[in-house]
Amino acid sequence: MTDFSTSHEAPAIIAIDGPAGSGKSSVSKQVARRLGYGYLDTGAAYRALAWLAIQRGVDTSDASSVLDVSGDFDYAISLDPDDYWVRVGETDVTAAIREPEVSDAVSGVARVPPVREGINHLFRALVAGSGLPGVIVEGRDITTVVAPDAPVRVLLTASPEVRAARRSAEVTTQDAATVAAALHRRDASDSTVVDFLTAAPGVVVVDSTDLDFDQTVDAVLNVIGTGITR
Repeated sequence: MTDFSTSHEAPAIIAIDGPAGSGKSSVSKQVARRLGYGYLDTGAAYRALAWLAIQRGVDTSDASSVLDVSGDFDYAISLDPDDYWVRVGETDVTAAIREPEVSDAVSGVARVPPVREGINHLFRALVAGSGLPGVIVEGRDITTVVAPDAPVRVLLTASPEVRAARRSAEVTTQDAATVAAALHRRDASDSTVVDFLTAAPGVVVVDSTDLDFDQTVDAVLNVIGTGITR
């Protein structure tokens, strides 16, 4: 395995952004395994906060209510790509945060600027305290807000049709049309908060429309190899 580690004490950050269904999570996990890095799913934090708000009966469309509940957000997440879990307090919510109810509510949570600021601080602290040589950090605004100075920044994308098909294959409890409509609604809502469909200067685009999973992983690894050694 190629050694992409750096001589710095702080973990190397590989920032990966992209829309729903682009393969961010699965590709990022595999890249982390290949490099011996940690993996941070930033979207899980917003999903976990949305889950907590729902449990408390909070209206996630009301920014002040969301901000209030975020003050009690006791959050933990594994950075191990082979032992992935998410907890709120003592509750394991790894599966619960993927439920359609949470998916429908997460954009309302993520659009509150003070909430995003606090959670972004949490992300940086998780990476800094990881004790790992590097962490693959994936989400919506990692390349531009969370880690704009990361040595490697990637926008992973695919055509809307391919992304919808991939997401439909993952969500077996809903029909394809319902899943596609939910994906497009999520993209439209989230795009009012952050532009995750356009690469910022210095961000490398990896379009996986015509690539299979292994080819996409190799494409991202090639970008990382060039960026780390540059």
